[in-house]
Amino acid sequence: MRILVTGGAGFIGRAVVARLADRGDEVTALVREPARAGFLARDGVTLVPSDLTDPAALRDAMAGADAVIHAAGSYRVGIPDDERPAMWDANVGTTERVLDAAIEAGAPRIVYVSTNGIHGNTRGAIVDETHRRPAADGFLSWYDETKLRAHEAAEARIGRGAPVIIVQPGQTFGPHDHSAVGAQLAQAHAGRLRAVAFGDAGLAWAHVDDLAGGLLTALDRGRIGEAYSLGGECLRLRDALAIAARMGGHRPPRLTVPTRLLRLVAPVNDRVGGLPGMPPNLREAVEASDGVTYWVSNAKAGRELGYAPRTVEQGIGDTFGRAGTGATRG
Repeated sequence: MRILVTGGAGFIGRAVVARLADRGDEVTALVREPARAGFLARDGVTLVPSDLTDPAALRDAMAGADAVIHAAGSYRVGIPDDERPAMWDANVGTTERVLDAAIEAGAPRIVYVSTNGIHGNTRGAIVDETHRRPAADGFLSWYDETKLRAHEAAEARIGRGAPVIIVQPGQTFGPHDHSAVGAQLAQAHAGRLRAVAFGDAGLAWAHVDDLAGGLLTALDRGRIGEAYSLGGECLRLRDALAIAARMGGHRPPRLTVPTRLLRLVAPVNDRVGGLPGMPPNLREAVEASDGVTYWVSNAKAGRELGYAPRTVEQGIGDTFGRAGTGATRG
């Protein structure tokens, strides 16, 4: 197939582009700077410069495509107020432009990459794709709000008959993960993580290769108009870090950064734009992490798509190695 991908140079996007090329699809990857996305270059992959702001250029790039995958977006928690407009456009404005361009170009299938975070704090419950957060809960972060609004934009277009399929990643990890959580996993595995912050945050962990495989299956045979959670094992952050430490042959970090201390520091931190090692908006980071669970079942994707992600232990072993255990991939 001829498939256009936005966000191909990102963590999830590069795994998706690789899987598409591996199976022989012809991929057009829209990237901001092709010179910095050379790792995508291979037979069957064409890099096209785009900042995703020009609807006409998007339509032209999508002409004749058998499918469009919109994986571009901005993920950061704890941003200052002056960066909010840029994130709104990256997550909401870009989603509206890309989906509308794909619809106008006549793409038969469109996959939008949302997030399990659109369900908000599940308060320890493992919910499914039909769950709707109580309006009174508000939002946990600006990222949270922008991704929910983008998700709603996709649903609105589905309601008007657009051939959109939504996939919802959880906490994705694996090779080339440059997120703060990915850094903590790597440090724990190497025995260099001294303290755990926000250890009671609950995440639905999935290896990036499993997510990419699930996304391609949703592209091929997911039901138009449906949303599929592509998260994995639901674990607290501290438990995942303990697994990473053990897999690397180390003890888990013994120290915990008290959330109460972070709350006390937040006003000063945020006033000065971020103390060393802290995000500019620490209050937002605390609210989005302190005891919050982002737990969503992947049972629907399992039933309809055959999605079966590896466990956190298997994924960490496949990412970093298994120095401290004899475990093997199941």
